[in-house]
Amino acid sequence: MPEITAPRSWTVPEKHYISVLESPWYRNLTQLQDIIAHRTTDFWTRRGARFLHLPITTGSISSPMGRGSDSSPVQVNLEGVPTYLADSMQFMLEFGCRLTPDGAYYLMPSFRGEPADETHLCQFFHSEAEIIGGLDDVIQAVEDYLRHLASGLLEYGRDALISVAGSVEHVEALASSGPLPRITFEQAVEQLGEDPALVKSLEPQCRSLTRAGERALMDLYGGYVWVTHPDHLSVPFYQAFDEKDESKALAADLLFGIGETVGAGERHANGGDLARALELHDVEAEAYEWYSTMKYRHPQRTAGFGLGVERFLLWATKHDDIRDLALLLRFNGTNILP
Repeated sequence: MPEITAPRSWTVPEKHYISVLESPWYRNLTQLQDIIAHRTTDFWTRRGARFLHLPITTGSISSPMGRGSDSSPVQVNLEGVPTYLADSMQFMLEFGCRLTPDGAYYLMPSFRGEPADETHLCQFFHSEAEIIGGLDDVIQAVEDYLRHLASGLLEYGRDALISVAGSVEHVEALASSGPLPRITFEQAVEQLGEDPALVKSLEPQCRSLTRAGERALMDLYGGYVWVTHPDHLSVPFYQAFDEKDESKALAADLLFGIGETVGAGERHANGGDLARALELHDVEAEAYEWYSTMKYRHPQRTAGFGLGVERFLLWATKHDDIRDLALLLRFNGTNILP
């Protein structure tokens, strides 16, 4: 049993900072966050990737309000100019891959427009990377990275983890794991059936898993499973078409913990494929003119992923509410100090 439990201070946001200063839960959290940061830098430095210093504002959000959008953007006004807080800086990492041959990465905040709940934060830390290569290459990189994080937690944060999670067997299992199970979205649907509680359909060839569907698959595969090649209309426009079946995307979600914890995908290598995807997804091309120009002038095959750090720590701590994994809370529409 855990020795230390979360104070649930997010329920009283104006007094949350007091709990942070007084609760051992948050002292342990700062230690675990620090390990993630150091191990992330160590992993990518060994591979030769470059850390990019990127802005948090953008006119080219990566989850636009088109078909396949998986989040709502956060729009702000800066000196009279409408812009967005970054939901991801994946596009900038693709830009960075054209500057460094061994990939680019960052660890920085991302912003989402949806209300926070037990599985979502309005502001969270995003560990994202982009590499030269395809979907299989990035899936391998993700698995190597997760094992590196897990081994780091065991080496430098074992006592902190045991005090909040009660045990570390799950972290030890990931640290020593081999390749994780992998199925296609069509195989997932075959196993789950057409139950709308497990697989939702917004339109033909635009299906996705529900949270219950994700949990059912995780139960079938022992807690971890990649679901690859989803319907292209169910994912954002930037995921590459599967050449064998262009109704599918070269994308994958890794399900573990609360469900989707890593999202990965191969990108359109050239401007022509990008243009077709923008039209298919009903996305206005104007905001992505620079992105299109880059792909026309400097075509390149890249793939990348995003890991929600708090979701990973939610799994590591065996906790059930991600709002307890934020050191300083931020809820959209609420002024919270400090």
